[in-house]
Amino acid sequence: MEPSEIKGWIAGRVSEDWYEGSPDVLVDRDEIVVVGTLPDIAEQDGVDLGAARAGRVKQHREATREARVRIAQEAERRFGRHLSWGARIGDHAELFTHLSIPVMTRLRINERQLLDSLVDAGVARSRSHALAWCVRLVADHQGDWVRDLREAMERVEQVRGQGPKLN
Repeated sequence: MEPSEIKGWIAGRVSEDWYEGSPDVLVDRDEIVVVGTLPDIAEQDGVDLGAARAGRVKQHREATREARVRIAQEAERRFGRHLSWGARIGDHAELFTHLSIPVMTRLRINERQLLDSLVDAGVARSRSHALAWCVRLVADHQGDWVRDLREAMERVEQVRGQGPKLN
């Protein structure tokens, strides 16, 4: 199933009064993540804006829980993927439910030593945590390139979908 179809289905199911505009929908092989933007809170004297934003996200989470669970269950049956939710407001973002998928990898000694150095230095708690840290570092420093690569792959999928269908 194409990401655009999943995104369209989500857009049709999410209540229009939940978010400002359409929510962002991220799709991979295992999970669909829906993150919407909530209306921001005006600054007030004596009010901690960060705490107010966190409170607004919590209120949204509680108020929409039953509907979100129904949508997630239906999406999981339809798409065979876990559906996760989140919200952002101002500079505060929070994921409510999301997967942490183990990924099997084979590393040679030099690569393992690098991970062990990160663990020994206290940068990471474990090899797994160190590898996740490395992946985030690549995303931070090569984000534009990775985004271009993903867009190119989406275009390949679109062209593939227009081709002949094999039975």
